[in-house]
Amino acid sequence: MDKTIHAPAVAVSQIPDGATLMIGGFGGAGAPIELIHALIDHGAKDLTVINNNAGNGHVGLAALIEQKQVRKLICSFPRSADPVVFTEAYQAGEIELELVPQGTLAERIRAGGAGVPAFYTPTAYGTKLAEGKPQEEFEGRMYIRERWLKADFALIKGELGDPHGNLTYRMASRNFNPLMAMAATTTFAQVSRVVPLGGIDPEHVVTPGIFVSNVIEVADPAQEEELNRAKVVYP
Repeated sequence: MDKTIHAPAVAVSQIPDGATLMIGGFGGAGAPIELIHALIDHGAKDLTVINNNAGNGHVGLAALIEQKQVRKLICSFPRSADPVVFTEAYQAGEIELELVPQGTLAERIRAGGAGVPAFYTPTAYGTKLAEGKPQEEFEGRMYIRERWLKADFALIKGELGDPHGNLTYRMASRNFNPLMAMAATTTFAQVSRVVPLGGIDPEHVVTPGIFVSNVIEVADPAQEEELNRAKVVYP
């Protein structure tokens, strides 16, 4: 089955209002800017977005929030280099925030992909983040129970992809992307280059194609930090 499609807009056109999305990236590293911008153009709204942070400047995730398409954000770092868009939206009561410690966020996503409904962690015990969550003692230490995270769609960024959806990643761009690919019902992966079948050594495949719905080649992907240095505003 050939999973390649010709444009980000074709992929995101499948995303309806009210969907839950995982968006890969650690700051700008591994962020699928072209897919996010295509989603802005598509106009889906009332979205729940799961991401490591809340975006920077006026591009990518920050632009999606600025266009008032995000109803709720689940993340670890709502404040980063230039979080003015999220900060203003949150203070105005226009967006809901669920704050999750970074390690817990990664494990909740991994659990969603692995089919594990819940797990225990000591992280956040005794803080406001633990309020209302089940607690239990194991070997003299208190733990809180955390639920898995799953999504309707994942937007991720890889380096190489093949027509079956097998993916590799470039260095730190790997971050949350492989976990999110597993935890979403439908995963769209933009890659810098689509290679023929057999063009990726099986030993180098990080995300097997079974977890990827469509692959879109974006030959010269934008980098969030470069766009922000140029003071780009999208759209």
